[in-house]
Amino acid sequence: MNDIAEDGDRGVAPAVALYSILGFWFFYTVIVSLRAAVIGFDAQWELAARRMVVATIGIIVTWILYLALRRFDGKPLAVRIVAAFSLAAPFALAMAAANYYIFNVYDPVSLFPDAETKKEMAEKGYFLISIVEDAISRYFFLSAWAGLYLALAYASEAHRTERRAARLERAAQQAELRSLRYQVNPHFLFNTLNSLSTLVMRDRPDEAERMILSLSNFYRTSLTGDPLDDVPLEEEVHLQKLYLDIEAVRFPDRLTTQIDVPDSLMDACVPGLILQPLVENAIKYGVSRTSSPVTIRITARADGDLMHIAVTDDGDNPPGPGDAGSGIGLANVRDRLIARFGDEGRIVYGPREGDGFSVLLTLPIIRRGC
Repeated sequence: MNDIAEDGDRGVAPAVALYSILGFWFFYTVIVSLRAAVIGFDAQWELAARRMVVATIGIIVTWILYLALRRFDGKPLAVRIVAAFSLAAPFALAMAAANYYIFNVYDPVSLFPDAETKKEMAEKGYFLISIVEDAISRYFFLSAWAGLYLALAYASEAHRTERRAARLERAAQQAELRSLRYQVNPHFLFNTLNSLSTLVMRDRPDEAERMILSLSNFYRTSLTGDPLDDVPLEEEVHLQKLYLDIEAVRFPDRLTTQIDVPDSLMDACVPGLILQPLVENAIKYGVSRTSSPVTIRITARADGDLMHIAVTDDGDNPPGPGDAGSGIGLANVRDRLIARFGDEGRIVYGPREGDGFSVLLTLPIIRRGC
């Protein structure tokens, strides 16, 4: 889709141009009428009537000038400036000729009954001199409007560029969110299939069947939504329970789960599967590397307009500097929070005092849009 289809016509919209033209000519009519009243010209009402006719002609002429200038929309700024101030000249001359006819040719007796004025008008060259002088003053008037048109056109183009940049930024952000979100499912599936393979090799068909059913429930739930959509925290916690049920088949005697999320936060919006890599890491480093029972806790609390979600374990062999692998893990979560919430989304992690590992997410509380 081209830019015009997305942003509308280039240049100044007809309605805006019409309002500016009407404003210019209204201002002109008021100023000239006040000047005539101060000087004390005769036949004020007759002058006012003819002045309105001239203003109407001026509006039409300026509108034609607007239509001519629109043909230069999209050209370089220098070309548009030259066109605007060049085209103002013939239109100013046309206006001066119309003004001369209205005030000096059409029934001049009613305006200038004295003989001295009639004599002055009959002098050789008065017609040409009068039109040229009036054309010069009207040229500056039309040039002022043409300058306003260029300013409005530039502002419109700048606004259109800002909207286009905002759309591109939003599209890039959505693409990044999709990419980060789609990383989670294959990563999770790979780990789960490894677990399933272990159960099959150890001839534990009942546990393998339960894992397959849990895996089916997990994917049926997690794949139904748009990857750009947030989900209620309640749904995210439910997905993690399904995943932990899968892992509980592998570690029936070692894995204990605790969920502590207040009801007031259950409807808060979070990115889908944002907790998945954290829970996977707790299983990978907290449960699978020890023979002792391990408790994985998922907790949440409100702090003003922010929400803190923690995933912790009390395993006795937490990850260290040498455990930085090629998985998506914490980097994925960090990038998703930044892409979705900017500076308001943060992640802090590290070993706990004593045993275990802790990951703390901070994100704004949003209750609409999920």
